[in-house]
Amino acid sequence: MRKSMKSLTRKEEIIMLSILHLKENAYLVAIVDHLSQTTEKKVSLTSVHLPLNRLEKNELIQSEFGEATAVRGGRRKKIYTITKLGFETLEEHKRISDLLWKNYLKYSSPKD
Repeated sequence: MRKSMKSLTRKEEIIMLSILHLKENAYLVAIVDHLSQTTEKKVSLTSVHLPLNRLEKNELIQSEFGEATAVRGGRRKKIYTITKLGFETLEEHKRISDLLWKNYLKYSSPKD
């Protein structure tokens, strides 16, 4: 990995990919719902909220508050977006993963 690239956990990677998928609707509850649907497992708010804070601290994502809505009692949603460094980090992780999977596919599956 290049020196400027940050390391990502698998959870951070799928959260960032969810942010890219959700675009302007990438707020905490929408991310949780998207991950729950995609993984077909219940995902908790805390299990997403903590990595979001870490990703933002590491400057891989950024956030800003959206408009207040009546549905949320006048509260504003915190919308997340991927930074340039975050996108470059995702691309690097994909490159490495693709290389590893390519090599993996050369071998037959293990025998039970």
